[in-house]
Amino acid sequence: MADRRPIGIAMNGVTGRMGLRQHLLRSVLAIREQGGIPIGDGSVIWPEPVLIGRNEHKVKAIADEHDLPWTTNLTEALADPGVRVYFDSLVTGERQRTVREAIAAGKHVYCEKPTASDLATALELARLAKDAGVKNGVVQDKIFLPGLLKLKRLVDGGFFGRILSVRGEFGYWVFEGDWQPINRPSWNYRAEDDGGIILDMFCHWQYVLNHVFGKPLSVQALAATHIPARWDEQGAEYRATADDAAYGIFELDGGIVAQINSSWATRVFRDELVEFQVDGTEGSAVAGLRRCRVQHRSATPMPVWNPDLPPTEDFRSQWQEVPDNRVFDNGFKTQWELFLKHVVLDTPWHWDLLAGARGVQLAELGLRSAKEGLRLSIPDLEL
Repeated sequence: MADRRPIGIAMNGVTGRMGLRQHLLRSVLAIREQGGIPIGDGSVIWPEPVLIGRNEHKVKAIADEHDLPWTTNLTEALADPGVRVYFDSLVTGERQRTVREAIAAGKHVYCEKPTASDLATALELARLAKDAGVKNGVVQDKIFLPGLLKLKRLVDGGFFGRILSVRGEFGYWVFEGDWQPINRPSWNYRAEDDGGIILDMFCHWQYVLNHVFGKPLSVQALAATHIPARWDEQGAEYRATADDAAYGIFELDGGIVAQINSSWATRVFRDELVEFQVDGTEGSAVAGLRRCRVQHRSATPMPVWNPDLPPTEDFRSQWQEVPDNRVFDNGFKTQWELFLKHVVLDTPWHWDLLAGARGVQLAELGLRSAKEGLRLSIPDLEL
């Protein structure tokens, strides 16, 4: 058995869907199941999670199932000298309080996005972490998806030539809750609870666009609340006050234009729940969560517009599948491994609280753009 280098992680919010499934089960416990994170000297980083939750019954049930310690007291968990990392996947409105407390306790911080509901608070958290000298990170899972990893490979390899445009489609139908149970928490549709698809998804689009294609320079957005009334977890009707769809145009460095539609009020007629089409002078690609297909300039057919006849071409068959060429792990788990290596070995890390603040900045500008009907420039952020 490899020598274990234990690292305590206080995990707050594991009773929620993302905190439980992606972060605890498919990331931290999956790392333990594989025997830890090898670090090249015969030893492994061994995560030791402590679960935190406000609902004693829920957090105890999860902890007991996996034979893990638990508490309902955040301060108590942070006082444990064996805990070196604080992880937060609470609702956005709670995050600034808990992250501040963790930084004050001298813990390294890893948290979900958005890091705050407004840019000023997001920047404050980044400054606090910098001043305290604690390592910090924000979950930016989508750049570790197989489809986007293949897309990034194409960009880095020069496949597209000069990239002209990016078109993204994301979303699915979220049941209103009147005659089918809701499939997303009700707070997502209340602005007073930090709900809204712009605050949620523009944080994702900022790091995806920046990492894969180029720095976003401007944003123009149209927000909509297509479904004005929904029903909550108790079956009570409530007024939806947050945007459930957003239609954004982003100007990127290099003259690239990106258009991304995000909606909880659309029915899926795509191969995957998110897809990006990238068009360049030398070729095009369509990438989703897992798949990526390409059409090179040399193999581009010439469609003929004839509305009087049925289509004679199978356009999808004219694209070529990009091979995996490697085994892709869960994206959340991959980023967890990178962050824990960063904490233990001081390896390079790019997705800190300042990067998270850039996502909040884009969301804030997107909301302002939608309200004022303006195209807004995106200023540089520094601490």
